[in-house]
Amino acid sequence: MTQTQEYTADLPLAPKPSADRSVFDHKDLRDDDYWRAIPAYADLSAGEFHDHRFQSRNSITSLKKLRGVLGPLVGEAFYKDVEQGLALSPMSLRISPYLVGLIDWREPETDPLRIQFLPMGSRMLPDHPELALDSLHEQEDSPVPGLTHRYADRALFLTLDTCPVYCRFCTRSYAVGLDTEEVEKVHFGALAERWERVFDYIESRPELEDIVISGGDVANLKAEHIEYIGRRLLAIEHVRRMRYATKAPAIMPQKIVTDTAWVDALAGVVAEGRKLHKEVVLHTHFNHPREITEISRRGLNGLMERGIWVRNQTVLQRGVNDEVDTMQLLTRRLSYVNVHPYYTFVHDMVRGVEELRTTLATAQELEKEVRGRTAGFNTPTFVLDTMGGGGKRNVHSHEYYDRETGIAVFTSPAVRPGQHFFYFDPLDELDPAIARKWADPAERAAMIAAARTAATSS
Repeated sequence: MTQTQEYTADLPLAPKPSADRSVFDHKDLRDDDYWRAIPAYADLSAGEFHDHRFQSRNSITSLKKLRGVLGPLVGEAFYKDVEQGLALSPMSLRISPYLVGLIDWREPETDPLRIQFLPMGSRMLPDHPELALDSLHEQEDSPVPGLTHRYADRALFLTLDTCPVYCRFCTRSYAVGLDTEEVEKVHFGALAERWERVFDYIESRPELEDIVISGGDVANLKAEHIEYIGRRLLAIEHVRRMRYATKAPAIMPQKIVTDTAWVDALAGVVAEGRKLHKEVVLHTHFNHPREITEISRRGLNGLMERGIWVRNQTVLQRGVNDEVDTMQLLTRRLSYVNVHPYYTFVHDMVRGVEELRTTLATAQELEKEVRGRTAGFNTPTFVLDTMGGGGKRNVHSHEYYDRETGIAVFTSPAVRPGQHFFYFDPLDELDPAIARKWADPAERAAMIAAARTAATSS
């Protein structure tokens, strides 16, 4: 017997303790008639409520409709607060009955779903002074209307400018949805003539191998458009990868359960891509574990049966998913319903949602806590899409980060070599004395210049 064998033989057996019950929380998907708590939906059967046509036709698009659906569930003060929020928001209102049914209307002020889709004026904060409407400079990287070509081998195809639900925090608030009191939008209609200009550009650029088909939201495209766009891109020899982007599985899962024509069209493109040895996948957007219910799993199971791979891109938001337990549960629940947790984005600097942004430090700490909770391939990469068009950077890859001033500096050698790109923590998370400095343009410029210098010399 070797020395090692003698040593291990003397060790007592120490079986691993049984898992705590909380380890299985990710499997606990809501499957009750939750919508019956809403006065307008109280008499609906599951079949009626879980029909994508009902969901689309009865989406709430005004405060008047919200009152008609909720009635006395909330008080007049809440309606007034939302009215004030809508007046200040860059996004128009559109929220599905599904989401309305999942919101806890006993405590709407702190409900993580309400926070994402219904603004309350009393909760909003002034925008950061360095914020811009198109903070990622998508329009500046647009060679033809509705196409952003920033990365060498990838392009973003904005097929249309509408969605089944409008998120308050939308990066494309400069274009998506109806005009609001705050923003007159740049519109990208679902027009075949415009699409052909996009296809012509892609064909002319043989370096483009990866196309994101987005908007808006491709759930609002007709089935024939899903098929046409997909097959048109598959026919371009150098296009190797395609990603359809839709939030439908998270905000209107009925779309992938009962709209069989739409799913058939997507499945057909996926199957054709497989024959051509090209990858076609679906990207979606779950932000909170409560958005994943039994009807979600039913729809996602159907996609898996058709060979449609689904990836998720979460946006990190204060009061929604910035707690360790919430982010860990979201990550494991996504994996449980066969959705690959791909990215967790630090909240972009967009107008009207300053109270939703977190510090960069929050993202870094969450990444540490989430990593190791489940398999690495089912763990999201925490990234920041830099202001000014530098592209996505890992949250730990900054050249400089001053937690006191809230300034982070990144470089992006593969996208824009030699340039610096910034992220700014929300002012209300800083020491009040430092926050006050941001109100002075000279002080603000000095802090940013100092950060740039420190990043250059580090």
